[in-house]
Amino acid sequence: MRLGKGRKGARREGGFTLMEMLVVLVLIGLIAAVAIPQVSRLMGSAKGKAARIQLETLNRSLAFYQLDNGAFPTAEQGLAALWQAPAELPTWNGPYVRADTQLNDPWGRPVLYRLAEGNGSFTLTSLGADGREGGNGEDADISMGQ
Repeated sequence: MRLGKGRKGARREGGFTLMEMLVVLVLIGLIAAVAIPQVSRLMGSAKGKAARIQLETLNRSLAFYQLDNGAFPTAEQGLAALWQAPAELPTWNGPYVRADTQLNDPWGRPVLYRLAEGNGSFTLTSLGADGREGGNGEDADISMGQ
């Protein structure tokens, strides 16, 4: 006759042991250490590609502006002339961009617009992730012109 349950008859409670939880945390840490740099690198290259596409779009918008007005915006007017009509320009048929945020690069800084004197050409530039001229990789400048 048994008076009480011994160790052999005891039921084990469901759950994780401390060791199992530590193993899972170590595995999550290892996966994060490998994945996060890869995702960051992909995000950086995606912004560079987005900047190129954005400059192409602005290039086309400037071409439409020139068709309507006979010339590109002056250096003083800048790219803002694509969004808001410059004073006393009756041939302006814009806006030539969908939103004023299109005048900024993917890093949130204004796209640089430089109008060449005399020959009627321009250059559009995004200064890359670092916001300074020059650089490599994500920090490289992206330029396009006509």
